[in-house]
Amino acid sequence: MASAAMDSGNTASGTPGIPRAERDIVALGIIAAAIILFVGSGSAVLTRTVRHVLFGGASVDSILANALLLNIALIIFGWRRYVELTGEVRERRRAEETARTLAFTDPLTGCLNRRSLDSAIEAMVREAHAQGEAVALFMLDLDKFKRANDLHGHQTGDAVLVATAERLRTTLPPGAIIARIGGDEFTCALRFDPARAAMVEQVASQLNAALAEPVHLTDCNVDISGSIGLARSDGAMIPQEADEAAIAARLQHHADLAMYQAKSSGRNRFCWFDPAMEKELRFRADLESGIREGIARGEFVPYYEKQIDIDTGRLSGFEMLARWQSPRHGLIAPDVFIPVAEEIGVIAELSEALIRQALIDAREWDPSLTLSVNVSPLQLRDPWFAQRLLKLLVEANFPPHRLDVEITETCLHENLPLVRSLVASLKNQGIRLSLDDFGTGYSSIAQLRSLPFDRIKIDRSFVSTLDRCKDSATIVAAITSLGQGLDLPLTAEGIETEGVLEELRKLGSFKGQGFLYGQPQDAQTVRAALAAEDLLVGGHDHADAAPAQDRAANG
Repeated sequence: MASAAMDSGNTASGTPGIPRAERDIVALGIIAAAIILFVGSGSAVLTRTVRHVLFGGASVDSILANALLLNIALIIFGWRRYVELTGEVRERRRAEETARTLAFTDPLTGCLNRRSLDSAIEAMVREAHAQGEAVALFMLDLDKFKRANDLHGHQTGDAVLVATAERLRTTLPPGAIIARIGGDEFTCALRFDPARAAMVEQVASQLNAALAEPVHLTDCNVDISGSIGLARSDGAMIPQEADEAAIAARLQHHADLAMYQAKSSGRNRFCWFDPAMEKELRFRADLESGIREGIARGEFVPYYEKQIDIDTGRLSGFEMLARWQSPRHGLIAPDVFIPVAEEIGVIAELSEALIRQALIDAREWDPSLTLSVNVSPLQLRDPWFAQRLLKLLVEANFPPHRLDVEITETCLHENLPLVRSLVASLKNQGIRLSLDDFGTGYSSIAQLRSLPFDRIKIDRSFVSTLDRCKDSATIVAAITSLGQGLDLPLTAEGIETEGVLEELRKLGSFKGQGFLYGQPQDAQTVRAALAAEDLLVGGHDHADAAPAQDRAANG
């Protein structure tokens, strides 16, 4: 009997073979058997013991007495083991419940987590369809959360997430699903009557308003907002014959696309999924893979836009512009692929390939002609950018003084000390520097004086409307006066009409570029045009570059 009790205890500790409920019954059975034996043997032993004490009868059989004592000990031991066993079972059940809670809920906010979200949505879709209802899915991402997290610390970020979860619970109707799927992203779902879809938009508006309220913490107030993507289970792009798992997956995909659309549309708003978003996503994916493959295959080529001295009409150089000769989409302008290349981290590789080819093309031009190239703000975050550019110059055997690197105003606000160091390195090698798109950013006169720029380029948005917009004329006149005061030559972009050209001539001396002088052209076309005007180096040695440039300058 003692052995059986010990066996049952070992089983409770984890020995396989006997289910938990059966172990409880075995332990109780041992105790019950011991009690029956106690009753059976105890009645005889106790009766004889009382008689022997009171009347001097026959003494108690020692074997029966020992059996009685053994039964008493066994009852005590069995009861103790049963109590321990039930305690172990209770603790194990509590641990399993805790583990189950941790596995299916977010420990910080108490919301469901990504693992449990799919099954919860599937169950809601199943119940909604059975009741003739639909499910609306909200994909929510907090705006400016990363900035607040970096500024105030992770504890503040956690407090903001907890406050967000509480606002979701307060705003959403009873029975709604709330899940945190990672970082600052939440997913919510609710059932609604398809004939009352406006109710979903009302809830989304309330969520936007609730999330835009400042989060008041002990040491600071945090201002955030939320961008929300909406999708519905009875949408046109969701096959109604699909099972619940497929519908749940499509809902999340559609709401995710709509959320990114809400972010790109200005944040702090909601946006319904539209089938065009999926087409745009496929195009974006094709664009990304096409860019990566196109760089390796040499599909990105330099085009060249003329730069003209507007006083003499003489060609002074070219600005290199990027073009993508895609075998699938044709010739693509840079405003389509440059932002994507920056986002996927290949802009430096793309830019260097274009500059390398442009330097090879330009070394055949007359030495009086300069080459201007634009660099991305992301490239100026690389402390080795100057060395990379100098290496390209050496490889192409191109004179540094003929290269003009154009830097946009936005670069000056990201890391001015690094930009100043790079600018100094380029200047020390004889490379010229221009401040591009001047007037669209926030450059100060102090920055213009502290950085050794050789030229200012006035943004085309002001120049192209110079002859018909008083504000543009005032801005161009002010920039011209500033350039003259700082002794910085000026280039005007966007000269498209004779009227604009005439107005510029009234203001001063400029280099000009724009469609009035022709569209950007590929290297072969430019080379043919220069050959017709005898503006190619031809068989002349590069040692003649400086005399040729002096002859061009002297007319």
